[in-house]
Amino acid sequence: MATLTQKFHGLLQHPLEPLFLPKNDGTLFYDLPERFLTSRYSPIGQNLANRFGPNSPASSQVSNDTGVPPTVVTIKDLDELPDLTFATWIKRRDSFSLFNPEHRKAAGKLTKLFLDQPNADRLVDVAAYARDRLNAPLFQYALSVALLHRPDTKSVSVPSLLHLFPDQFIDPAAQVRMMEEGSIVLDENRMPIPIPMNYTATDAEPEQRMAFFREDIGVNLHHWHWHLVYPASGPPDVVRKDRRGELFYYMHQQLLARYQIDRYAQGLGRIEPLANLREPVREAYYPKLLRTSNNRTFCPRYPGMTISDVARSADRLEVRIADIESWLPRVLEAIDAGFAVSDDGVRVPLDETRGIDVLGNILERSAISINRNLYGDVHNMGHVLLAFIHDPRGTYLESSGVMGGVATAMRDPIFYRWHKFIDNIFLRNKARLAPYTMAELSNSNVTLEALETQLDRAGGAVNSFVTFWQRSQVDLRAGIDFSAAGSAFVSFTHLQCAPFVYRLRINSTARSNRQDTVRIFLLPRQNEQGRPLSFEDRRLLAIELDSFRVNLRPGMNNIVRQSSNSSVTIPFERTFGNVEQANAGNAQSRFCGCGWPAHMLLPKGNANGVEFDLFAMVSRFEDDNANVNYDENAGCDDSYAFCGLRDRVYPSRRAMGFPFDRRASNGVRSVADFVAPYKNMRLATVTLRFMNTIIDRPTN
Repeated sequence: MATLTQKFHGLLQHPLEPLFLPKNDGTLFYDLPERFLTSRYSPIGQNLANRFGPNSPASSQVSNDTGVPPTVVTIKDLDELPDLTFATWIKRRDSFSLFNPEHRKAAGKLTKLFLDQPNADRLVDVAAYARDRLNAPLFQYALSVALLHRPDTKSVSVPSLLHLFPDQFIDPAAQVRMMEEGSIVLDENRMPIPIPMNYTATDAEPEQRMAFFREDIGVNLHHWHWHLVYPASGPPDVVRKDRRGELFYYMHQQLLARYQIDRYAQGLGRIEPLANLREPVREAYYPKLLRTSNNRTFCPRYPGMTISDVARSADRLEVRIADIESWLPRVLEAIDAGFAVSDDGVRVPLDETRGIDVLGNILERSAISINRNLYGDVHNMGHVLLAFIHDPRGTYLESSGVMGGVATAMRDPIFYRWHKFIDNIFLRNKARLAPYTMAELSNSNVTLEALETQLDRAGGAVNSFVTFWQRSQVDLRAGIDFSAAGSAFVSFTHLQCAPFVYRLRINSTARSNRQDTVRIFLLPRQNEQGRPLSFEDRRLLAIELDSFRVNLRPGMNNIVRQSSNSSVTIPFERTFGNVEQANAGNAQSRFCGCGWPAHMLLPKGNANGVEFDLFAMVSRFEDDNANVNYDENAGCDDSYAFCGLRDRVYPSRRAMGFPFDRRASNGVRSVADFVAPYKNMRLATVTLRFMNTIIDRPTN
């Protein structure tokens, strides 16, 4: 009998294959009511059942080969078939974009349909009917959101998008070679197909120095999974999560800071915000991606192309540059006034408590934006204009570029310019806030006596970070439609950092045991020309490496913290865990798939070595505590920094990015000036060196 996880994973894998075809390498069969077949297959339903059904020769072969009977999922007929016309206008093999308001609306309605089902078994039946009738990425997204948010499907892990739509992440040439390997070579003899490190441009293009970041599979999976956990549309209880708008701001602010830090290390300059949508876009990008659903490419953007108004009736899209230009002054007026106006005329303060959260939902125009008509849809419509720069009116029947998808947008250099513009709007609001006071920054109970790092090996170097290339493998069989059974491995090369530990010596003057919070940030020192950065630049580029609660005894406490325990990251296995691992019910691959990839915890740096300031502070637990219990060693609680805690409030009341999210008081000219008055803060100079060597990741 099929488990709940097997039932849903069969629905999710091989997204373009009809559901009546066997899943799980031919071991899982769906017994469908005849009227669930689409119009193409219903006239030959009995023939299909004889060839592919639970009683077919294919099913019998499973028993003969394994000695175990195949798993059969019996789908029950529905008394009333759901009306799917709200979504069927999006063609099954066309692109799907969460930046498209009408696509987002259809996804929200489909998610609600799935959430409204009385139990998980009925959801399986309804999803089985809908699956082959709807746009495949739309179906996958809505069902995944529902699985993450229904109380009766929390045990069902959501497979990574890499395993469902690998075409959004890998070189198309590798996919062709995978199919060749699968067709000719027996499973036990198959070899991984290598994906080149640089296949979108040569070193003659300066921006290619950052391809390791922009085109990293884990980075793009993180962006996709964040939007899965924090959908912008759908039922209110799905969208209205604690500090959702602030998380939208902070997650993007941090990835921008990480990107900028490594631009400096690679000899590239400051990210210039895309503030004028009427100027030619000088950056080109040739993504080298192919949508296998319709065999159409993700279109490139040539140097110097000009953004035009988008009017594409087939996509129900009409976006004008003038719309964004009219929304922006209203948003800026609200920031400068210190309040936004809700759709019922109420003034909503953009204060230090909720202001950034309100602003985040306004700029992304989520379903909980306080006034969607007045403040518009600045962020998403910028994505749309850039995504269709090559065919704004649909004249050439071209689909969107990579800026049109949350799983592909971060590949494009223009993503960072657009998001720098969005980030500057948030910073305008942050600039209004008063600097933190000494009472807010200090902690009279503790003195941070010492801070250092050490590579996590015998005799490991102190205050020295090391990065290198690592070659890893991943099995993509679940996303290769109409292919031979068995594995479909690719190998890819990505950045990795050598494991290390933080060592802190904390003296507590409290009379009893107490709990406090340790925050650790990495701050760059120099720009691409080797010139010192101002304190203002440095605080805005501070990247969070970790935040954790610490139990302190009276007197001296020696704290050792593993880099692998970072509250920012998730381990490799949870970023790239395959469908087979998910079928095993691994709890760590559920909601826990949201988090920055651990292999990108540190910047790349360069071969000469880059010096940073490592900053740590021990802040008062009384000021941090959000009255939520969490255990970073259990479930999904270990990577909350960018993703929060499932079904609970954010574990700290502090503003995300504290203490660097606000301008400093007058007189602070350096990080040393900032730290000097506080015994609960400390700096250490660390050096990050990149080793240009490739090390294979150990395989089980």
